[in-house]
Amino acid sequence: MTATMPSRVVPRRPLPESLSPVALDPAARRAVHMLASLLLDYPDDGWFARFDVLRGHIATLPWAVAEPLDRFLDAAQAEGSAEWQRRYVATFDLKRKCSLYLSYYATGDTRRRGTALVTFLEAYRAAGWEFDAAELPDYLPAVLEFSARSGSPVADALLAAHREGIEVLRAALEGLESAWADVVRAIVLSLPKVDRATRERVLALVNEGPPVETVGLSLPMPAFRARETS
Repeated sequence: MTATMPSRVVPRRPLPESLSPVALDPAARRAVHMLASLLLDYPDDGWFARFDVLRGHIATLPWAVAEPLDRFLDAAQAEGSAEWQRRYVATFDLKRKCSLYLSYYATGDTRRRGTALVTFLEAYRAAGWEFDAAELPDYLPAVLEFSARSGSPVADALLAAHREGIEVLRAALEGLESAWADVVRAIVLSLPKVDRATRERVLALVNEGPPVETVGLSLPMPAFRARETS
């Protein structure tokens, strides 16, 4: 009998499917980002209480982005709050490739993370907003809310600069067959299509994951976001 040796070579995971953006006017794009911001937050009782209002806003959007958001709400409603909260923690708090903190994908928990977080704070201020939350400023729901409420090109630049992280998050959630993949898919459909170079960088992150040098940074639970400066 021939002993089976463990393989030291594994196939590279394929590039995430490239999605063609949906044609959205500025108001619809802001609506997608606000909806996604709310749906990616921790699902407490208030989160479930918003469903009827959210469905009303989703109904005004083009089908391509409305359908995954509606499907996500159906799944959450079917499971109930206790199970959905358990899944949220298991997905976003315990899996490195499912982080909701955008700079984590490029820097991990390394010393470069601090500089990246300062860049987010400066971006909010450049658009006339002040980050006012217990979260870290690269928290994806916060960046999406900033995009939705400000309509600023600075928000567009933040999302574009961290597109690889968003795509890795989508790929990881789709790989887990997670319901939250539908929410991130809607976000991706609202953004410009990625080029080949970006897709290759995404592939590298999908296969290798974020850097792992630990410097003791903690990721707080959701609070709330950005406020416009006077």
